[in-house]
Amino acid sequence: MNKVLKFGIAPVPVQRARSLAIAAGTRQRAKDEPNVWFPTVTAMARVLSDENMALLKAIRESHPDSMDALAKAVGKLAPNVSRSLHTMAQYGLVKLTKHGRTVRPHATSERVTVDFSWGS
Repeated sequence: MNKVLKFGIAPVPVQRARSLAIAAGTRQRAKDEPNVWFPTVTAMARVLSDENMALLKAIRESHPDSMDALAKAVGKLAPNVSRSLHTMAQYGLVKLTKHGRTVRPHATSERVTVDFSWGS
């Protein structure tokens, strides 16, 4: 895996205008543009917290076969790990694969880059 996940930070009105222009065909998404956007640095920091980055590192290094195994590996409660992983999955940092009653986390990328955009 050598995928780079690109995050962007732009105010909601800028994100909305960008999306509408793309949908209207007046603008095309550039190849190097972020594919996940946050409205503020604070919102991004909540998802890319040190604790969540430690979870990602544990997933990449130990390839746990379940959320419970990951929780044990990092010494956290399973419900807290589950909540963090579901949030990270919404932003494309992890993929959660269900096998029967077990959910297995997978890291989706090796690197994350961030693009700050203040204008249109």
